[in-house]
Amino acid sequence: MRFLLDSNVLLRWSDSRALEHAACAEAISKLAAPSNVILVCPQVIIESYVVATRPVDVNGLGFSAAEARQTLTDIEASFPCLPEPHDIIARWRKLIQTHGVTGKQAHDAHIAALMQAHGVGHLITLNVGDFARYQDITPLTPSDVLAR
Repeated sequence: MRFLLDSNVLLRWSDSRALEHAACAEAISKLAAPSNVILVCPQVIIESYVVATRPVDVNGLGFSAAEARQTLTDIEASFPCLPEPHDIIARWRKLIQTHGVTGKQAHDAHIAALMQAHGVGHLITLNVGDFARYQDITPLTPSDVLAR
């Protein structure tokens, strides 16, 4: 099976101080079976940098730019990154129209479009509800992975 990691899981995996670090790290370890492929994509890498460098008082991690770049280096060294397909905008536009997506949810639609383009059916995320509208994607929390 192929699994895409969302930025919220990646950040907790990489930050041993995070409350959800253990669950995210254990879930990723459990998924690291020979029959599975664990992936990232440009969108989640960019989101990870944004959240890592945002101040703590506005729901960020407060990392310095150097710390955040090292986190990205660790992520990219650990997980293959799916490329953006040439038709990503058309796929994304179809999803936002079909599902009435607006505002910040457009970022999630971009991830869903990329997953559909590459045939990735599972997303590991802390925000399962954000992806529930996409029928061909199964969003799972780290706890869901550990319970399987």
